[in-house]
Amino acid sequence: MLEKVREIIADSILVKQAILGNEALMSNIVKVSDVCTIALKANKKLLLCGNGGSAADAQHIAAELTGRFLMDREPLNAEALNVNSSYITSVSNDYGFEEVYSRLVKAKGQQGDVLIGISTSGNSQNILLALKEARLKGMITVGLTGLTGGKMNALCDIMINIPSTETPRIQESHITFGHIICELIEANMNKTVI
Repeated sequence: MLEKVREIIADSILVKQAILGNEALMSNIVKVSDVCTIALKANKKLLLCGNGGSAADAQHIAAELTGRFLMDREPLNAEALNVNSSYITSVSNDYGFEEVYSRLVKAKGQQGDVLIGISTSGNSQNILLALKEARLKGMITVGLTGLTGGKMNALCDIMINIPSTETPRIQESHITFGHIICELIEANMNKTVI
């Protein structure tokens, strides 16, 4: 069993080393933090959505931004779209689960806002519909996904493709990405120019 633990940790490290060696991916991480900072400085907001563990990641990232991450500061306007269970269940019942996020983007999204859609496969229908709606509203779309990016590739202005096909390794890297952009956004919010 101890060997299995070592193997899992080693696999996680290998994925992060692959990210570290991918200059384009590292550049995209910086781009995401920059577009988020620009939006927040312009009194726009960040919306995040995902399913299952990715919903938890969306909520985690939003909480770090609206609360605090590493420094005391004013709260930042970020919201995970999956936190209202009454809304999720009513829309799922009345319209289908595919529409739970697109309806919220339609209601809350504004031009210049940022939508971060999280899907390890890149093919979650409710995330795809939310990204399509965000594009119609002139929002900046960010995809957080796995190796191939799936159908999200065609709908995102910036893609963060984690170089793995294993859901647990992708999700571990997603929350690492979330922590990185929270730290960079906090640092950027204190600068006059990014």
